[in-house]
Amino acid sequence: MGTSRFEIADYLENKEMIAEYLNTVLEEGNNADIINAIGHIAKAIGMTKIAEETGLSRPSLYKSLSEGAKPQFATIMKVLKAIGGQIQVNPKSA
Repeated sequence: MGTSRFEIADYLENKEMIAEYLNTVLEEGNNADIINAIGHIAKAIGMTKIAEETGLSRPSLYKSLSEGAKPQFATIMKVLKAIGGQIQVNPKSA
């Protein structure tokens, strides 16, 4: 009996799940975790769709959102907008 690789993108089925996943990673993860999470979300939505909405090529998106990548902030912002997300700052409680 073989095992299959777990793909979180297979379970990000709606906007609420996507938002919860990304917010959890933003709260608990580091830069690399956040970039990977955005990549998983882009895969769940569809890289072709994200490429069309951002004006970036699919290969460029895969490269920018792959493990170990260090994409420009502008790229992250374009992808966040395309996946329906936004950055919001809230005061940290003491």
